Amino acid sequence: MFKRARHQFGWLEKRKRRRGPEVWVWRYHADVSGSTGTKPAVVVGDVTRYPTKSEAWKAAEGIRLAIGNPVQPDLVTFGGLINRFLREALPERKGTADRYRSWILNHINPRWEAVPLSKVKPLAVEMWIKGLNLAPKSKGHVRSVMHILFEWAMRWELMEYNRNPMSLLKLKGLTKRVKQPRALSVEELQKLWTHLDEDTRTMSMVDASLGLRASELLGLRWEDFDWRSLRVKIQRSWVYGRVEAVKTEGSERWLPLDSNLADILRRHKEKMPDELLKTGWVFVSPFTDKPWWAHKLVRYHLRPAAEKAGIGRIGWHTFRHTYSTLLHAYGTDMKVQQELLRHSDIRTTMNIYTHTVSPALREANSKVVRMILPDRKTA
Repeated sequence: MFKRARHQFGWLEKRKRRRGPEVWVWRYHADVSGSTGTKPAVVVGDVTRYPTKSEAWKAAEGIRLAIGNPVQPDLVTFGGLINRFLREALPERKGTADRYRSWILNHINPRWEAVPLSKVKPLAVEMWIKGLNLAPKSKGHVRSVMHILFEWAMRWELMEYNRNPMSLLKLKGLTKRVKQPRALSVEELQKLWTHLDEDTRTMSMVDASLGLRASELLGLRWEDFDWRSLRVKIQRSWVYGRVEAVKTEGSERWLPLDSNLADILRRHKEKMPDELLKTGWVFVSPFTDKPWWAHKLVRYHLRPAAEKAGIGRIGWHTFRHTYSTLLHAYGTDMKVQQELLRHSDIRTTMNIYTHTVSPALREANSKVVRMILPDRKTA
């Protein structure tokens, strides 16, 4: 029985290196031109990452599945599928990849790693998700990742092409928030701004006036602004210290730039030192010559200022929710709201606004901006 397993799954061995710790190497019989004599070797990882042989075997399974090493379907574990997904199929966007990795390593892998893929049944998964000590929305994320993993299992031919078993799950209320997102009143916004330094105040004014995601705000460059037409194009994100595409295809578009906000941005540009202005970034750290990191601004600027203003705990997304709430308070048409917020469910017929800013969008945006920002003539 043991010999048969060795032939079917290959074998692991340790290999010394000139420098660094020993590495685990997985070897297997390969059929090349009708001969099974070749024994290719694949480095799984070093002993610091996989201290025990059992841990190295788990990692090797994902590699084995990736190269098509033959195995009976019932012997493919869910952990093997997970390992291959983490190696080959994580989204390119770093923030999304980090979230997927977190859900997998902290919740999915500990429960299902050793279970054969064919034994991961919908009802068992449904009961497991219901029992997780997570918020409803977080449980929804876990279910979504499980669905994605099964999609890849079918793509890699590790199971029959069929209906995704995770589509059979009956879970209600997963989109319900335990805590409703915070939106600030006009008075709270203006009170907050009295406690912020000039740069962070400008950033928060831009965010509250355009409803941007934090990564989009920090990804702004001066070349994105069309001052003559008073508009700005959102076309990149700054995520964990690197430039990435915006969250969705519908997020990349022109937005109206109210004249009050344009004046604030021009003054910000005039005050920037030449060495920072040359970087092209609108909101750039003098310590790195690159955009600020969003979470550090929250920790050291936004939240301390919010505490002083007596408005509670906030973050960058608070300004996006505030913008949305104020648009709704003005009775703005829902299609105009979707266009200004650039939600992913915007209908294709609304893409006519990609290169222009309609009067309806500009009017709705200006109503909010004129309410929250001081008049440029009296500021």
